[in-house]
Amino acid sequence: MAQYLEMKARHPDAMLFFRMGDFYELFFQDAITAAQALGITQTHRGQHNGQPIPMAGVPHHAAEGYLSRLIKAGFRVAVCEQTEDPAEAKKRGSKSVVRRDIVRVVTPGTITEESLLEARSANALAAIGLAGGGRDAALAIADVSTGRFEVFNLPSGALGDVLAAVGPREVLLADSVMAHPDVKDATDGLTITPRPDARADAKLGERLFREAFGVSTLDGFGAFSRAELIACGLLFDYLAVTQAGGKARLDPPIRTAPESFLAIDPATRMSLEIEKSSRGGRQGSLVAAIDRTVTAAGARLLAQRVSRPSRDRHEIERRLDAVAFFLDASDRREFARDALKRASDLERARMRLSLRRGGPRDLAGLAACLRVGEEICADLSRHDDPPAEIASACASLSLADKPRLAAFAQQVVAALSRELPVQARDGGFIAPGYDPALDEARSLKEDARTIIAQLEAQYAGETGISGLRIKHNNMLGYFIEVNARHGDQLMKPPLAATFMHRQTMANAMRFSTTQLAELEARISRADGEALGRELDIFNRFVADADALGPELALVADGLARLDIASANAEWAAEASAVRPELADTPVFEAEGARHPVVEAALRATGQGFTANDCRLDADGEAGPRLILITGPNMAGKSTFLRQNVLLAILAQAGCYVPARKFRLGLADRIFSRVGASDDLSRGRSTFMVEMIETAAILNQATPKSIVILDEVGRGTSTWDGLAIAWAAVEHLHEANKCRALFATHYHELTHLADTLAACSNASLRAQEWKGDLVFLHEVKPGPADRSYGVQVAKLAGLPSAAVKRAEAVLKKLEAKEGGAKRLEELPLFAAFAEEPAKEAFKPSEADKILTALDPDTLTPREALDLVYRLKAATKS
Repeated sequence: MAQYLEMKARHPDAMLFFRMGDFYELFFQDAITAAQALGITQTHRGQHNGQPIPMAGVPHHAAEGYLSRLIKAGFRVAVCEQTEDPAEAKKRGSKSVVRRDIVRVVTPGTITEESLLEARSANALAAIGLAGGGRDAALAIADVSTGRFEVFNLPSGALGDVLAAVGPREVLLADSVMAHPDVKDATDGLTITPRPDARADAKLGERLFREAFGVSTLDGFGAFSRAELIACGLLFDYLAVTQAGGKARLDPPIRTAPESFLAIDPATRMSLEIEKSSRGGRQGSLVAAIDRTVTAAGARLLAQRVSRPSRDRHEIERRLDAVAFFLDASDRREFARDALKRASDLERARMRLSLRRGGPRDLAGLAACLRVGEEICADLSRHDDPPAEIASACASLSLADKPRLAAFAQQVVAALSRELPVQARDGGFIAPGYDPALDEARSLKEDARTIIAQLEAQYAGETGISGLRIKHNNMLGYFIEVNARHGDQLMKPPLAATFMHRQTMANAMRFSTTQLAELEARISRADGEALGRELDIFNRFVADADALGPELALVADGLARLDIASANAEWAAEASAVRPELADTPVFEAEGARHPVVEAALRATGQGFTANDCRLDADGEAGPRLILITGPNMAGKSTFLRQNVLLAILAQAGCYVPARKFRLGLADRIFSRVGASDDLSRGRSTFMVEMIETAAILNQATPKSIVILDEVGRGTSTWDGLAIAWAAVEHLHEANKCRALFATHYHELTHLADTLAACSNASLRAQEWKGDLVFLHEVKPGPADRSYGVQVAKLAGLPSAAVKRAEAVLKKLEAKEGGAKRLEELPLFAAFAEEPAKEAFKPSEADKILTALDPDTLTPREALDLVYRLKAATKS
């Protein structure tokens, strides 16, 4: 227990998995918390300060499943392992405690195990550094599972946009910056890990940076600001803590400028459901709707591109050229996709091996990816003049100019068996014939087993006991077992001189001999020698993979890029998507545009999607700058708004778009204020949240931005709301001068189209049919004639009395004279007045005939007569 308390003191904020034999045990409050979180039994063991010690445990072979649940629940877990064999501990004394040490700390941002990670999502760890009195900021982003390392230098006000784009699983902050307003807003809702202020030091950061990459100067990576060094220092220091002093294994840093990609704030991401749906999962999001990738790395790169659409026209065109290359030829697309399905997750396999957490299957995965890359390159080389993106990916995959990588792949394939264990310590993964020394050790082992079989036959002949058998277990090792009635025979001279009694069972007796003991020692040595030799070979391959890390990273990147290009082409073919045309002017011209997520959901149920056009021009020349959208609820206004900005996001991500034609002037920011909810934890009502989001748009939108707003001004009095909406429209048109779609139920706003030079009206069509409202989901020029709110309420299932009351109130309000004053003329509770009594039902002659008859007793003749009687009754 003293040993446990010593380990717990090192990481008081983490649960401690304390290895004891075949279990990880938890004690004190950790045990109570784990029992509740995992649904395991909590008991007590021993006492501490006179109180029973709470204890809970999980089997070590099932620990990863429990770790996964704890990490997802937001806990950090320190893993304390036995670092010596119990037999070694006994050499120091019979009561010596086995040595233990913390080998790692498992946190949301540092996991690498395949079973704990989401294969198709990145697992980023972020660190924030502030300098210049809090004005200058930096982000250091690392995905420990793949080795990707990015550094952002940015103003503190941009932290929220970049963190939302990256989606880190864990964020590191110095204690002193947690209250900074920009930091507080940017990290709202994220998992935060506070770090001591002493670790947020630029000089410490520079030293840890140099040590991580084994360099004496950072000049080769470029010039770093003070904020960047602080962020990197926090990151490297935390990695050293969680890896129990191990060296951080990351690829060289990628310097990313926030202005290089389309800015999308967290509220906009949430309302557009880009990476996650409103239900919190990937299903139902934009990424899920278009994802046709067949590799995990390709899925992660696609998610990164969609969450961070590019503003570099050249880069976007490169990506679109690659999609067109595969879209134009289904045969090469199918070949590439079939080959890619055989590729493993090279990025993560490489990193697990580098961190010494990988196994033989990860080695085999590296070789498989190298073979797949060669196959695809050979096929694509048959096509003349491939686009730049395809040529670049193939250059990354080709082994022709990478002799060391080619040799590594050949050696791994030659070395590994067909059936591979998960862990190297299990042995049996090196193929026969690869290593002579290993074959010799294995032959000794096999020879010993043959000798055992011969020895068994010899002992049976010498004793005359046909049922004598040589067996093995972990307690006794090899032993001779005979039936109990033959046991006395072996314990008497002359056999007693050869056979030594070991154990008596209910129906059997067990013995050993000097010869058998010597043979067991030979087998044990052979086993140990064989496993040791296999581990030596495995570690040599791991060291080779480490040395080839940069080249393996290139191959992984090439596979992912080909996967995305072929997958986007596959989706484009499925969805009848088209290549977007990029313009030099701030235009937005969509013909036959469709919402990719809604269309996919409708298609799954056999329904179709109504496509619509949209034309905007921030300059007000090729179309209006701002369109006011009116129409009834449920007609599709929100869908229309969202689908248009999603087209812009897809286009700038380098994807085809679901439309007949699409032309876009690149945007710098996307803003969406569609739907809002309250934020009670921060004391904000729904209306306050809406106003904060609207304020952010009016303060930040530029002429290159694209804005969608839905029902601004609701949640307060009618005239206040109308005034706010009116002012917002004017500000967007006159001050921001950006492309905007503004949906509203304030029909008074439609008159602004007559006074604002680049403003127009459009509406969603609906039609009344036999008292019901039919939504046509078609956008037409001009304002809607009415909102049809009462009809929508009827469709929603409001009681008929309430619907009738609403209709009566509406007629008074819509009266040309009197307006709201006429409401006073409506009698109070008129909706609940008793309806006039209905006239009592009087049965007809035909009703009386039908009531009296018994159909089961009718003959065919009587049935025919009955028809004539009923016919006559209806005439009377």
